[in-house]
Amino acid sequence: MVTRRQPVGAEIVSDGCVHFRVWAPKHREVEVVLEACPGAPRVFALEPEAEGYFAGAVAGAGGGTRYRFRLGGSSAQVLPDPASRYQPEGPCGPSEVIDPLCFRWTDQAWQGIASVEGQVLYELHVGTFTPQGTWTAALQQLPYLAELGITVLEIMPMAEFPGSFGWGYDGVDLFAPFHGYGTPEDVRRFVDRAHALGLGVILDVVYNHLGPEGNVLGHYSDDYFSRKYQSEWGDTFNFDGPGSGPVREFVLANVAYWVEEFHFDGMRVDATQGLYDSSPVHILAQIARRMREAAGDRRILIVGESEPQRAGLLRGADRGGIGFDMLWSDDFHHTATVAATGNREAYYGDYLGSPQELVSVLKRGWLYQGQWDLRQGKRRGTPALDIAPAAFIGYLQNHDQIANTARSERLHARTTPGRFRALSTLLLLGPTTPLLFQGQEFAASSLFLYFSDARPKVTEQLRQGRRKFLEQFPSLATDQDAGSSAQPEPSRSVRSLKARPGRA
Repeated sequence: MVTRRQPVGAEIVSDGCVHFRVWAPKHREVEVVLEACPGAPRVFALEPEAEGYFAGAVAGAGGGTRYRFRLGGSSAQVLPDPASRYQPEGPCGPSEVIDPLCFRWTDQAWQGIASVEGQVLYELHVGTFTPQGTWTAALQQLPYLAELGITVLEIMPMAEFPGSFGWGYDGVDLFAPFHGYGTPEDVRRFVDRAHALGLGVILDVVYNHLGPEGNVLGHYSDDYFSRKYQSEWGDTFNFDGPGSGPVREFVLANVAYWVEEFHFDGMRVDATQGLYDSSPVHILAQIARRMREAAGDRRILIVGESEPQRAGLLRGADRGGIGFDMLWSDDFHHTATVAATGNREAYYGDYLGSPQELVSVLKRGWLYQGQWDLRQGKRRGTPALDIAPAAFIGYLQNHDQIANTARSERLHARTTPGRFRALSTLLLLGPTTPLLFQGQEFAASSLFLYFSDARPKVTEQLRQGRRKFLEQFPSLATDQDAGSSAQPEPSRSVRSLKARPGRA
């Protein structure tokens, strides 16, 4: 019996031996094809197991071995591993076996993020944080962030995606760090160094959809994605339909993987409202539980994004809740933006930007807790009066809200210096947990657009989606730059990033 850390993927089980396991119920036979090894390619048949899994140990393989799976016989297409740990040539290339035990951690004394109270978060996109756009270059800036007073880094999604640049929310290989930023060992080195400086590191993860190209899951099973639901971003994972058991296991394994093998101190779960599940135990509750189990005695931080503002996410299972620690507060951003700019178009029309609104959102985390929303014509939010303000994350800028403007300008460029200073003081000294977006601390002039290095057909779809989104802002109707055809320039510099506008 082979002992594995995770239920799927390639794992080294002894010197010169790798165990492969994949869920492929769509096929009667699966073979692993080893590349870049003596006598390559070498082909090994995997043994069928219950529920559509295939597995087998292969001698003569180890860390660095590249491989693909052949589905359905010798004439079939070879595809990368759905649970690949690394895609050195991108999502369509071969997968690579990674040995996580090669890295020597030095953070044994690190006990995790002490508490919800007293944290200062910093949202960071590895590809644009430095001119080099790598984990190694970002690591050099960690002492600066620690000295600044940051306590927790929130790393934007880094799952492998097509092309050479992207903002991360269209990843397709959930277990594989994007190869353009560096190797898995570079990620571990970054986290290890952060812990040495007293910085927690949480990872932004996307479980509500995958990107529009490079996703191979459908070749392995028709049950990966839901037939009942569809998110606003496309197909969403099947958490409650036929065949959903292995899908849930796949996502929960991913949660444990980042915490156990990379020592991340928790996660920020993107768009929780897009994880549809009618099961007795919601997948979000299982995600929170699995994350804490993986962390053991280490204290972690579980953050969520909830556009409908569901307070149950912050309550424990003993109170019928999900068990998250913090949620983003769009209400703080929206009312602060109206106060700063006077602009009440689109979703800003739900806010006045008045002093009372700012006081209320600081005291209660959200402004809308079930009140009637005139613009939407329905009630918005849920009561959260029993939840401490520190459980709500306030911000003046984040990746979404900068990208959602016509030209992706920072807030300080859209208001007066005095108002920006006053609102920054309110954010930093208020009872909610503050989040800064990279460069905000020195009023960076760099733009942060939605950007994606996709195929021309996909790019045009993204461009049209961006234009459609901006139609809700009437002031942009005569603006020639709104949703314009700015050409992509894949510069990774935080000071000079320019890229295709697309769907935000």
